[in-house]
Amino acid sequence: MDAMRLRRTTSDGRGPAVQVHFPQPVSQVFDFLADPATRPRWQSSLRAVELLTPGPPGVGTRWRDVTWPGLRPELEITAWETGRVWAEHGSWRGIEVDLRLRFTDLTSTGAHGTLVAPTTTVDAAGWRRPVEWGMATVGPLVARDDLRRARRILGR
Repeated sequence: MDAMRLRRTTSDGRGPAVQVHFPQPVSQVFDFLADPATRPRWQSSLRAVELLTPGPPGVGTRWRDVTWPGLRPELEITAWETGRVWAEHGSWRGIEVDLRLRFTDLTSTGAHGTLVAPTTTVDAAGWRRPVEWGMATVGPLVARDDLRRARRILGR
């Protein structure tokens, strides 16, 4: 990363840390959140997802988000550890965004359900920097609200 770039992430103390509890088992939560095809059901900004690669989702699966504002970023699954970690990388016109979801199975602690902790990283250079700052500040809160929506859907 060159000197003209700035990275913001929820894990470095510059953005709010977020965790969402799901009463469902980790396998059910992971399967729902890790599949790009289910995203329009729970991600508020999406109208649709256009899959760019065939087959079941996994590392390397690519798709294009069709958003309400009209943006169409391309995304790719970059990490897939069933029941533990899922990550994506997205890009759109010089803005790079990484989302990582960490899943914790709470049954090992005597509790029930799953804890999901999203971490977002936004990277943009030059005139896009204000967009980066806004996304880095608001992104974790939007992720929290979207995960809460997913929790409600899974609870039906």
